[in-house]
Amino acid sequence: MMDKKARLGRGLDALINSGNEGYTTGTSSNVVPVDSIETNPNQPRKTFDPDQLASLEESIRNHGVLQPLVVRQVDGKYQLIAGERRLRASRAAGLVSVPVHVVEFNDQEVVEAALVENIHRSDLNPIEKAQGFKEYLDRYQVTHDQLAKRLGMARTTITNLVALLELATEVQEAIRVCQITTGHAKVLKGITDKARQIQICKEIIAKGLSVHATESLTRQLPTEPSDASVNYTADLGEEKADHKTNHVRLVEEELCQKIGMRLEIKVKAKERGQIVLPFDNNDEFEKLCEFFKR
Repeated sequence: MMDKKARLGRGLDALINSGNEGYTTGTSSNVVPVDSIETNPNQPRKTFDPDQLASLEESIRNHGVLQPLVVRQVDGKYQLIAGERRLRASRAAGLVSVPVHVVEFNDQEVVEAALVENIHRSDLNPIEKAQGFKEYLDRYQVTHDQLAKRLGMARTTITNLVALLELATEVQEAIRVCQITTGHAKVLKGITDKARQIQICKEIIAKGLSVHATESLTRQLPTEPSDASVNYTADLGEEKADHKTNHVRLVEEELCQKIGMRLEIKVKAKERGQIVLPFDNNDEFEKLCEFFKR
């Protein structure tokens, strides 16, 4: 008989459709009032794309909620386990009630299910994944290996993601908005000086450097901070100026979040420039191609 840990690795559907193995499941015919559902306080996703929510709201207006939300009963109410975007869109669409699956999860299983739901279906950005993993590790005092087995993931994946939280805050933000990749982050992780991390991160964004180019750049840096390194980082700050307005940077960030990858707008002159979409491997190339084929 498959245990709970193995089912987690197969995604949330494996938990919901697991029959009589420790969970009580509802059916799509179970309908409860929207106002009786409380959101999940352990939701790892911190930001929700407004365009995606608007699109989902329109779909719900036209077709209803096609996939039930997953909830558990707590103190006479329902606590959301998975489906926060559907719940938000349903409320925005003015629905009075929604279909649900009711399951019997303890607190730890709720956190795990929320992680699984987002990792398998919603592609959390790397920083949100890292924060979700770190919060779980700290709360339940488990090892990276134990969490990996619970989620059906490689231990190195969890370890590498959690390590992103050791980077400078500005670098984490660049990862979050897809200005740099986790490949770049791995290179920056080898630099202990946070100020230097930030300055090199700025140059990656300004010049659209690949991971390989970033590795070459860091190999040229002095091993310890010196007057030369201070001058070097000052030069980087000047290079970054690049005639780019706050509006252009905002558009750049919005486009990065939209496609889920790095993107740079290079302003050459008034009303002239380029949009650069760099990629570092075949997977990133295929992801770009799929985006433009939609």
